[in-house]
Amino acid sequence: MPEKNCIFCKIVAGEVAAHVVYDDQDFLAFLDIRPATPGHALVIPKTHHRWVWDVPNIGAYFEAVKKIALAQKKAFGTDVVTSKIIGEEVPHAHVWLIPDAKGDKKDFDGNAEKIRNSMS
Repeated sequence: MPEKNCIFCKIVAGEVAAHVVYDDQDFLAFLDIRPATPGHALVIPKTHHRWVWDVPNIGAYFEAVKKIALAQKKAFGTDVVTSKIIGEEVPHAHVWLIPDAKGDKKDFDGNAEKIRNSMS
């Protein structure tokens, strides 16, 4: 069930724009609006869960996370993708994926396209 004031629920509902890199029945990944590196993405469940550990199909969640991380490695030619699970900034489960990438971190369209094109 979506939370009325949750920015991530609004992104899932299409009420707030995002640079989406992955979208399936249960999960969504999009670029962070304040990226640490080019291609810095957030992976969220489409249903509202406060914490990652509350996501009922956590195995499928981490399969999606892995798919995106592997695409980031390919897209940016790096072996390093840092993952973080903090969850205090936005009260909706999310995993950060931060590739060790060079380039323009504000090139949202270009970076999102690189990741989408690198999906296996």
